[in-house]
Amino acid sequence: MPAHRRRFIAGAVCPRCSEMDTIVVDADTDERECVACGFSEARPTDAPRQEPRTRVNRPARRSDAPEEAVRLLDPAKKPD
Repeated sequence: MPAHRRRFIAGAVCPRCSEMDTIVVDADTDERECVACGFSEARPTDAPRQEPRTRVNRPARRSDAPEEAVRLLDPAKKPD
C-alpha cells in the first residue's frame, strides 16, 4: 500500500479548535485534518476551491477609535 503524501498548511486555522499551523492535507485524497483536535473533513468536489484562512489572506483589522496625540513624559522631571 503506497504511503499517503501529507503536508502541513502554514498559517491555516482549524475550524473546530482555532489552533494555527495544525492542519495537514493529504495530497491523494484531498482530505484535511487537524493534528491537535482530530478534526477531519474531505474537500467538497462540486464547490469552488477556497483558500484556507491564514494570517496572510484574512482581512485587515481596523479600529474605529479616533486618533489621539500621545504626550511623552520625562520620568526624571517633576511636574510643575
